[in-house]
Amino acid sequence: MSKDDAMVPTNDYVFKRIFGKVGNEEITKGLISAVIGKEVKSVKLNEEKILEKDLIDDKIGILDVRARLDDGAICNIEMQVVQSKDIEKRLMFYWSKLYSSEIKEGEDYNKLKKTIVILIADFELESIKEIEKYHTRWQIREEEYTKSILTDVLEISIISLEKLIKQLKEKDIDKKDKLILWSLFIKNPERIGEKEMMENSDIKKAKEELDKIKEDEREQYLAELRLKHIRDSHAIEAYGYDKGLEAGIERGKKEIIINMYKKKMSIEEISEIANLPKEKIERIIYQN
Repeated sequence: MSKDDAMVPTNDYVFKRIFGKVGNEEITKGLISAVIGKEVKSVKLNEEKILEKDLIDDKIGILDVRARLDDGAICNIEMQVVQSKDIEKRLMFYWSKLYSSEIKEGEDYNKLKKTIVILIADFELESIKEIEKYHTRWQIREEEYTKSILTDVLEISIISLEKLIKQLKEKDIDKKDKLILWSLFIKNPERIGEKEMMENSDIKKAKEELDKIKEDEREQYLAELRLKHIRDSHAIEAYGYDKGLEAGIERGKKEIIINMYKKKMSIEEISEIANLPKEKIERIIYQN
């Protein structure tokens, strides 16, 4: 693993360092404005100290970027490269925790603020694969009167970098679309040219911040540690899937062999069909 593999914004540690560090508010403000489709005047970042153990512990939310917007809304941004089980439920859980944290027992509900959760995913979510848009926005709407929103306190944005890249292979980049430029920067900063950076000062600042991180040996170490953990976790998950699949196939074979025996087929015939020794066929049959 080279340092270049780790030092990219899709690494959630690097993402947090670019967008979640106090002092980088202009960068974060630019990204959030592009996602929600309206100008954010200011943001206040909730920076948390990241320890080495956090990078190999998947502590919930530690690598998310949390910001308070000028209108009081709360915004949580999460970068994910591996699709985990029930990711949609986890998004709702994050939203509910942030939303409910605004009020203490006995306080009025009017203290609750709009809560925005943004997921930037380097994959396509299975549940919304049929939607062509790379950026989807979700709210609480009436089933038939879809233009009627019950309340604006819930807003979830999902950005699929993989879906965007596929679409860009079929058409030219709209260099006026800030969200496309931000998404390309996060996926591959080298795709953003000097002209685009000169016209978008917040993206230029993000690139400069990334360059600083790349030159810092401590940051390199932490980014590589995080990437190694992600890859190891993914490998373990894939191994578990393969072992489960293998076990499932084995169970299926056993059921077929037992059913053949129940249909009065001889052990010799089953052995020939299943391409297994007679001794193994007998063990399967007599153990059940």
